[in-house]
Amino acid sequence: MKTSADRVSDYLSAVEREASALPADRRRELLADLAEHIEVTRAEHPDAALGEVLSELGDPRTIAATALAEAGNAAGSGTPARGGAGVPVRRGRVHPLVPLLMLTVPYLAATVVTDVPALQLCSGLFRIVGAVLLCTSVHWSPVRKTVGVLLTAVLPTVAIFIWEETTVAPAGDTPALVANLVMLAVLTGTAAWLWRSRRA
Repeated sequence: MKTSADRVSDYLSAVEREASALPADRRRELLADLAEHIEVTRAEHPDAALGEVLSELGDPRTIAATALAEAGNAAGSGTPARGGAGVPVRRGRVHPLVPLLMLTVPYLAATVVTDVPALQLCSGLFRIVGAVLLCTSVHWSPVRKTVGVLLTAVLPTVAIFIWEETTVAPAGDTPALVANLVMLAVLTGTAAWLWRSRRA
């Protein structure tokens, strides 16, 4: 029977095999990042099963493909792949706060200012871009990305459609205010959860 150390070693070996096309220093950095993330996650959540921790990290092939794509972007940009004193510089990453803000702040602005059609349109566009950035980010596992998009982009869109286009929603300012507050609570709660669970 494999021990936890064996399973982690097998997982990292799989990533290393899939990422064999990466430069050796970038591959070592990737494996060190993953090992550190596993260690930190298990320390913070000792009751979590190791299989769950590894599955939330993602499939080794997907992790390797993302790292290879990032390495390709860095190489194609014409900029050096290393910083001062030979320290590796990570390229192609959007700060994790960017998609979270794009998914929450526009909804708040559109809720406060309801009589400007251009603002409503911009709010929708910002949320779409935020959802795309969240889906393509390296900071979350596929499961967290899916939950994040469902709760911050799909749910608000469906709720707004039902509220404005059907007779299901109750009339009056008070129900609308309560609905907006509930939706804002869901958005900010989801954003906070994603922020706490992000990968370094």
